[in-house]
Amino acid sequence: MTNALEVRGLRKSYGEKAVLKGIDLSVGRGDIFALLGVNGAGKTTALECIEGLRKYDGGTISVNGRIGIQLQSAALPAHIKGAEAVELFARWNRKTADASMLAALDTGSIADKRYQEMSTGQKRRLHLALALICDPDIVFLDEPTAGLDVEGRISLHRYIRELKARGKTIVLATHDMAEVESLCDSIAILRDGRIAFAGTVIELTEKIGKHYNIQIRTDQGTETYGTGDIVASLTAILKSYQEKNTVIQDIRVDRGSLEQHFLKIAKGE
Repeated sequence: MTNALEVRGLRKSYGEKAVLKGIDLSVGRGDIFALLGVNGAGKTTALECIEGLRKYDGGTISVNGRIGIQLQSAALPAHIKGAEAVELFARWNRKTADASMLAALDTGSIADKRYQEMSTGQKRRLHLALALICDPDIVFLDEPTAGLDVEGRISLHRYIRELKARGKTIVLATHDMAEVESLCDSIAILRDGRIAFAGTVIELTEKIGKHYNIQIRTDQGTETYGTGDIVASLTAILKSYQEKNTVIQDIRVDRGSLEQHFLKIAKGE
């Protein structure tokens, strides 16, 4: 098996409701991969099946290596301290916690803090540290930067890139399109229980086609237009304003965002 992860024909239903309708995925070793989808698309169910946390009805899942899972929430005792949780997980995995990893995740600042007293961002860092103690080959990260401030996000992104440089495979579940564009080698978009797109961010942009936003501000307000042809659209828009004798105060043109491309696929637009 050359890939870190391969999923073929994965199916899962809850009663009569089919949530996963035969999805296929491949994630290369050492890649950062994101599974995307709007709420209800089935991405959480898919990841839980792949992680071994939920039974599935059909298909095959092949995982090449040890996995570590960082969930959005963890059932840690309210009064356990950060250092105690790290020590507990290290003993379970018969490992010694990597001091450099703990320092990079700034767990020292929460070593003596009880779990119930930690902020959301501090809990995120602790959850990731616990997921990495077993020295996994594949790391599943569920909304890893949710609740982190800007400095914390930058630091965590840097550490995720370091994990990739060490040959780790990262599987992300995130709603942050800037995070996806910055970090990911490949993505897959789920729509209605099926894979609607799989490939790179650049391939997604090429599939959708070029999209631009033209924003025009006048003394009457601001209007935004979407287009794939800047010259033709801008010419027509300016002519329209000229005919109405409307004074233009500012014009801005920007490339359509990854979020717009994602929504076109995820919602079938």
